Formats: sequence, C-alpha cells, structure tokens
Amino acid sequence: MSDIVLSSAVRENLLSLKNTANLMSTTQNRLATGLKVNSALDNPNSYFTAAGLNDRAKDLNNLLDSMGQAVQTIKAADNGITSITKLVESAKAIANQALQTQSEYERKIYAERYNAVLEQIEDMARDASYKGKNLLAGAGNELTVLFNEDSTSNLKVLPVDYTDTTLDTGLALKDLATGVGATSSFSLQASSATLSLNGLQASSDLTSVSGGAWANGNVITVSDGTTNKTFTVGTGAGQIKTVQDYVNALNSVGGIKATFDEVSDSIKVTSGVGIAVTIAKDNTGGGSATNGGTATGTTTLTPVALTPSSKLVSSGSYEIGDVLTISDGNGYEPASLEISANTTVDDLVKLINGVKGLDAGFSGGTISLVGDISFNIKSTNKDFNIGALATTDGTVKLTATDSDFKDDTDIERTLQAINAALDTLRSNASSFGTTLSTVEVRQKFTGQLINTLEVGAGALTIADMNQEGANMLALQTRQQLSSTALSLANQADQSVLSLFG
Repeated sequence: MSDIVLSSAVRENLLSLKNTANLMSTTQNRLATGLKVNSALDNPNSYFTAAGLNDRAKDLNNLLDSMGQAVQTIKAADNGITSITKLVESAKAIANQALQTQSEYERKIYAERYNAVLEQIEDMARDASYKGKNLLAGAGNELTVLFNEDSTSNLKVLPVDYTDTTLDTGLALKDLATGVGATSSFSLQASSATLSLNGLQASSDLTSVSGGAWANGNVITVSDGTTNKTFTVGTGAGQIKTVQDYVNALNSVGGIKATFDEVSDSIKVTSGVGIAVTIAKDNTGGGSATNGGTATGTTTLTPVALTPSSKLVSSGSYEIGDVLTISDGNGYEPASLEISANTTVDDLVKLINGVKGLDAGFSGGTISLVGDISFNIKSTNKDFNIGALATTDGTVKLTATDSDFKDDTDIERTLQAINAALDTLRSNASSFGTTLSTVEVRQKFTGQLINTLEVGAGALTIADMNQEGANMLALQTRQQLSSTALSLANQADQSVLSLFG
C-alpha cells in the first residue's frame, strides 16, 4: 500500500492533539500522585535534593522514636523516685513515732515496720524498669540518647542504685536490728514456822525467858546451808536485847518475814527463800541450845511451791501493800500491781501476760518468762524473790539484745540518715527531671526539624493541585479546539471531491 499523504494543516492539527494528550497525561499523573516530580526524569535536581531531605527526615524519625522510648525510661525512673521518696518519708514518720514513746517494745515494733518499708523501697526500685532498662538499678543500666544521625550529639544518663538501701552510694539506709528476746524465771515458794517465847511480850528482855534457856552471849543463826546470818543476844551495839529486837533482826534477813503474836507469845516466821532455812540458838555465854525459841532442836522452814490460787502473802517475799512493778530496758513501766491480802499467783501471772512483749507461764511453783525485749520485775519489798540468804537483789531480770530503736540517740541517728537520703532523692529527682526536660526539648526540636525537612522536600516535588486542575481544564479546552481544527482541515480536503461531482 502506498504511503498516505496528509495535508500540512491536518499534520499540524494531529501534532497539536498529540502534544495536548502528552500534557494531559502529565497533568493527570500529577493530580493522581500529588507530585510534580515523580522521578529523576521529571527534574533530577529537585528529585535528588528532595530524596536527600526525605532520607534525613526518615533517619531523624527513627531517632525520634528512640528519644520517645528514652523519655518513657526516664519517666519510669522519675515515677519510681517520687514513690520511693514517699516511702522514705513514711520511714521518717515511723522513726518520729518511735521517738515519741519510751516503750521499748513499741520501739521494737517500729523498728520492724521501718525495715518493712526499706524492703518495699528495694522492691519498688527493682520494678521501675522500662523495656529492660532500669535507671534505679545501678550498673549496667546506663542510658544513651542519640540526637543526630552520626551519634555525635548524644546524652548519657547514669543510673543510681536503690535496689539495696544500705549502699553508701545510694540511700545509705541500714536495716535496723530488731533485737533478740530473752527468758527468765522466778520461784514462788512459801514456808513458815513458829518460835515460842512463852511468857514474853514484844518489849520483854530475851534473857527473861523462863527456865534460863536464854542468856547474853547466845548466838542465833539463820542458815540456808551455805550462808549464815547471826545475831548475838546482849546489850551491846548491834546486839539484840528484846523480843522486838529479835523480830527486827529476823526481818533484816532477805526473804524472811517475822511478826510477834502477843496472844500466843510466839514469833511467826515466814520465808520465801527457795531452799530450806534453819533457825537455831546456841548456848554460848550460858543457857541452853534451842530452836530459836524455847524448844530444843532446830527450826526448819521447808519451802513448798505455791499454786495458782495461793495467796502471795503466804510467802515471806510478799506483804500487803507491796507494789510490784514491771519495767522495760528504757525504764518505761507498762504495769504494776499492789499486793492485797487476796492477791493470788494467778493475778500475778495475768498481770505479766497483760504486758506487750512479755509472756508468762506458771508450773510447779515457777513463773517462766519469755520477753521480746529486756524487762525487770521488782518490788518495794526487799524480800521479793530472794532465792538464798546471800541474795541482795531479788529483781527478776530479762536481758534481751536491744533493737536499734531502743535509745533516743539511735533513733535520732536514723533520722539523720533518713534526712540525708531524702536530700539524695531530691537531688537525683532534680537530675532526672533536668535530663527528661533536655530529652523532651530535643524530641520537640527533632520533630520540628523533620517537619522542616519534609516541607522542604515537598516544596521541590509536591504539585500545586489548584494549578494542575486549572491546567487540566485548559488542556481539555485545547484538546477540544484542536479536534475542531482537525475536523475543519479535513473538511477543507474533502471540498476537492466536489470537483469530481
């Protein structure tokens, strides 16, 4: 087939339509993608410049994510410090409460509570981690925050260690010794005897005893088999002359109580000593040996264990009006008991068991004691708890190992340590706060920089949709006009046919 020959007018109109179609295709692509530069072919300089800006924005975006995680890590530590500060303040309140009481037992309880708070501080510090990083757990938890692509701009956050409150580099709060309890016991024994002094009164001279059994120079011996207490009958200094002198001398022996009954003309002797006590008078200087009265032989006071229902005054260790006092190692007196005629052993046991930190059990004439702290049980009666004649102090003593809150100075020392710990916490909180502020500022700056880069890249590549829309309308009009022009050119060529009509 021979080549088709088109007229110049037709060819020009076809070329115009083709160019318009190409322009419409480009404009349609811009409208579809929103970009005026879609590839290096569109504009190499703008394309590669925008690509560089977008690449940096992507790199910074990755860093921005890392900064966001660093912010959360620091916030976790800051929240931990805030909570730990509250716990340390709680420990301070406990120490102040301990300082306001003199009860050693209550102070021991406060020491235990204090230790429990320190344990909670350590647990909270261990729990303040974020994605495996814990700025309150010491070495190995350093946090490095990168701010630019080549890592030349960064911030290193050093951790502290609160997982062990005793560390001097941390809070330096030592666990308190809560003390170790103690045990003790004391016996409740009773024995009695009567020394007959027929015909005598309290004011009578001992040597006037009928039968001449008593004479000046006679020696009366009170013995527990190991220790002897002696009194000499006579008128000299320190000697006993009258019956009342004799009663007074017996009462001067610890654990022995004597009274004279003028009705029966006899001395009633009661003992609380836990071993047998004998009384005898010799015949030194004349007279005859007696049992301490007018009878021959020896008077023996054999101890018998009291029972729960026994009256305490049946023992030579107790008298009506005696006051028993229970005190702790600080001298604090949680309980006391005034002895009456009807006070029983069971009453005493109940008194002891009513004291916090002190337990008592009674069996076989012995009160067994278990104390969480040190306690003393003493009486206004010097005869209380005299186990043998050599005993000079019958105070019942439980000597426990003290807690670290026993003395005021111990508590004040702890308060000083707590104040120092609070200063440390506030300093570290300020440091973390500053670090957090710095990272947040850099985070905001990086976000703004990313936006700047993306806007700059967009300015090089993003199409103006208003302009492209207007272009599309213009091109559509041009296309219609070109089509009309092509039609007119074809009509001009067809007019030649009329010559062959």
